[in-house]
Amino acid sequence: MAKLVVNAAMLKCSEGLAPSTLMVVNPQVTAGMMNAANIMDYIPMVNILPFGMCKSMANPTVASATSAAMGVLTPMPCIPAVVAPWSSGASKTQVRFLPALTDSCKCMCLWAGQIEVTNPGQQSVEVG
Repeated sequence: MAKLVVNAAMLKCSEGLAPSTLMVVNPQVTAGMMNAANIMDYIPMVNILPFGMCKSMANPTVASATSAAMGVLTPMPCIPAVVAPWSSGASKTQVRFLPALTDSCKCMCLWAGQIEVTNPGQQSVEVG
């Protein structure tokens, strides 16, 4: 079974150079005294915070800086560009009337990064 993701869970982007944190800003359900997340907790700079520097050439700022550096990859500050909810939420468990976010969910950044949960923020609550 998958673990329920809660506020302050750790995230990783395949194109980011640092981990990030998930912020649950609309709390209604708790697990272990932490606010539980659902698949709609994907808003950039609200729920998903930056991943340090971005190294994706699909990111226009990285492409521009790399071009200016004569082709030497030049990472630029990450500003997540997620436009779709987390995929494959819990099939049976709901949080705020939507599928609960689990540690196996993923979402995509427009700049070609895949975002995943590395630590759900709690270890005792499993959901289906």
